[in-house]
Amino acid sequence: MLSPLVMATLLLFLLGAAAGLLLQKLPALANRLNSGFALLGSLAGLVAAIQIFAQGTPVDGQLWLLGSVHLDMLAALMLLVISTVGVAVALYSFAYIREYQGKGDVAIGALMNLFLFAMVGMVLADNALGFLLCYELVTLTTYWLVKTNPEAAKQSRLYLVMNHIGMALVLIAFWLLCRESGSLEFAALREHHLAGGLASLVFLLSFCGFGLRAGFVPLHGWLPVAEPVAPSHISALMSGVMVKLGLFGILRVSIDFLGASQLWWGYVVLIFGACSAVLGVLFALAEHDLKRLLAYHTVENIGIILMGMGIGMIGIANQQPALVVLGLLGALYHLLNHAIFKSLLFMGTGSVMFRLHTRDMDKMGGLAKLMPWTALAFLIGAMAISALPPLNGFVSEWFIYQSLLSMTKLGTSVVAPLAVVMLAVTGAMAVMCFVKVYGICFCGAPRSEKASHAREVPGAMVAGTLLLAAVCLVLGLGAPWIAPHIASYGQALVASQMSVATGATLLPLDSSQAILSPPVIAITLLGLFLIPLLVQAIFKGPKLGRRHAGTPWACGYAYEERMSLTSGGVTHTLRQLCAPLYRKQPQLDLASALHGVSDTCGTTGWLLHGVVLALFILMAVGV
Repeated sequence: MLSPLVMATLLLFLLGAAAGLLLQKLPALANRLNSGFALLGSLAGLVAAIQIFAQGTPVDGQLWLLGSVHLDMLAALMLLVISTVGVAVALYSFAYIREYQGKGDVAIGALMNLFLFAMVGMVLADNALGFLLCYELVTLTTYWLVKTNPEAAKQSRLYLVMNHIGMALVLIAFWLLCRESGSLEFAALREHHLAGGLASLVFLLSFCGFGLRAGFVPLHGWLPVAEPVAPSHISALMSGVMVKLGLFGILRVSIDFLGASQLWWGYVVLIFGACSAVLGVLFALAEHDLKRLLAYHTVENIGIILMGMGIGMIGIANQQPALVVLGLLGALYHLLNHAIFKSLLFMGTGSVMFRLHTRDMDKMGGLAKLMPWTALAFLIGAMAISALPPLNGFVSEWFIYQSLLSMTKLGTSVVAPLAVVMLAVTGAMAVMCFVKVYGICFCGAPRSEKASHAREVPGAMVAGTLLLAAVCLVLGLGAPWIAPHIASYGQALVASQMSVATGATLLPLDSSQAILSPPVIAITLLGLFLIPLLVQAIFKGPKLGRRHAGTPWACGYAYEERMSLTSGGVTHTLRQLCAPLYRKQPQLDLASALHGVSDTCGTTGWLLHGVVLALFILMAVGV
């Protein structure tokens, strides 16, 4: 039976949206109610998701808005992702919404609740009509949220066009699935597996359609354009949660409905993921705009998740249970981890912009002393996205490394060794990028007048960012206890599709490789940090008289501002080496052809919207 908390989640989000619409003449009250209902709804969803994981069994039911509902481990994980980020964003928005006071603040709060409702509804839906209606509602609410920025008309239209192209592809894929099964219910789609060329066509349509929402290369064009201009807490929801709905859709269709029956599907997903990871971080390194940089890192991390998904699909096709479980464990754990640390980084950036009103890194600097709590939270997020132990990003990438190394032992392809190298290169460049980001933005001397007068943001914003920073630590240090729950989706697939007991091993072919204990790593690192202090205490010599403090020699930085390091200077050599790739960047972006036609983009977007609605009606009537 469906938990009342799930129904409460949807109802609270709808009440939040209604409060914003009905109380527009009382903006202060409306904003508090918007944030309050979003917080309560997210808390209810969080508890409901934890209950599903505790029970370990799928839950079915009926909801008056969505029809049939099915909560398996994959849907529960997505509900956990949406709700965890939703709690932090709702807390953050209590204070951050002041940035938009009188500039659509009430509309932003109402749309945020509607956005959360649509994402939860899509995850819960167990029929094609409810799923696709919520998917379309996600597109429209995001479009309106981006458009609340009066300078973002062009970006919002580009987003609308690209996502409606993706929606059209998804609709065709679902039409083919539903026509063959004779039903709109997902239960019928699961029982009626397609085969041959029709199955491959549905896979390709859904991979490209949902890929436009996920934003991997070359379908990423809207991401670095639309995300930076949205309000920062909405950017956190878009990058941390919304793009994962595309990955959720790919998993639903390719594995849940089609059974990942073709080996080459997995290799397609793996190759696109590896290329997206490398190119995403490479493009991020060249950015001076902090929010665009984070958007490109979303492209990178979506690629890493795709790598794990591809490995799992290859394991299904090759009948390798350990590869299935470990590949999907890495993918889903990184999906959760990326949602947390990327939302944290966008909210940290929003805190900086709240005081400085700029996204240019070269106008920041010295903020660690002036905004210590924001700096601490951002540092944890930067370390997590750089996959440094013992934080959560390290754990999920470790599982993906181990699944790739296990795949190399099959000896069937050169793709896996190349993917290992590409993942290693991606990790190294991510570290380089966030050394640049944190060093330029938070260390050194202030680089502008506003930076020199910055101060810490209000308590609600600090609480939201610190909450996600704490979750990064919990997901890292608690991995030995959390990972088995995340792996339950892969284990269920193994049990249902390979006739293997549900207790299939979590470890790869060589079990010694995957042993990982983040708490032990944390204690070891702490011990290594204390060794120099211990040595100094033991061998400390006598004091040599009174010491006089003075200004240290700093190579003239205090006297010549142009001698200080800039964000461009840090990556100058790498950008010179990779100049051909940067020149080819427009050709790697499917949106480049649409980017320059701002006037026709709006008409095209709404024309596609009409086509989508017509296809909805035809699909419902025809099946």
